[in-house]
Amino acid sequence: MRILVTNDDGVDSPGIHALAAALVRDGHDVIVVAPTDDRSGAGASIGRLHGSGPPPVEQRVWEELPDLAVHAIDAPPATGIFAACLGAFGDLPDLIASGINPGANTGHLVLHSGTVGATLTGAGYGIPGVAVSIEWSQDHEYHWETAARIAAAAVDWASKPNGDPRVLNINVPNCPFNELLGIREAELAPSGEVWVASADVSGGDLKIEITGRADAAPGTDVAMIRDGYVSVTPLMSIVRSEARGAADAITDALA
Repeated sequence: MRILVTNDDGVDSPGIHALAAALVRDGHDVIVVAPTDDRSGAGASIGRLHGSGPPPVEQRVWEELPDLAVHAIDAPPATGIFAACLGAFGDLPDLIASGINPGANTGHLVLHSGTVGATLTGAGYGIPGVAVSIEWSQDHEYHWETAARIAAAAVDWASKPNGDPRVLNINVPNCPFNELLGIREAELAPSGEVWVASADVSGGDLKIEITGRADAAPGTDVAMIRDGYVSVTPLMSIVRSEARGAADAITDALA
């Protein structure tokens, strides 16, 4: 299938190189559209599209994949997906593959993740996606091939239509492939990495300090990867809430 590969760490990140290479090895038609630099935490932001000039786009060549079309855009990852869905990069992709992000995107952090935000942007246009992240490493040593192999195996399931475009959020323990304990479906944890954090406004600065981690509830994505399992969580694009009565309540309040 035609797969657009992106990330939020920049086109030079080793994670996106590993992901694209795995998909090429599986015979997919791969195109890369990724930010020129680190745009972590961008969510599904597309930035200003009017009044500030068009974001520059550069063509890059990867030595290990010299025939691959690689576009580096000076904008958040969702901007590239937004443009691709409007036909800026040729034929529409069949699937968006985003990552590999160094550091898990779990729980409610998926709301802020540029890795996940890119796939949710594609889902808004009816294009399914796979967002893949690997557990954070303090020494910055990552088993990219482990996560790339999992992601490549997931695209077939994600691409099959089932009414709503599928976005599969995958988080992988940072270990060799043969040390994984398995793959489990997981619920979103309440607070992403379940950080213990405090915030303070003083001296004109907003200071957020992370002091540790709280326990993760069993069955959540955070608990899964800590226990050595790959966590997979299907997500949906923006959909209407089942709540009803807002219009009547506002009308009554104005009466």
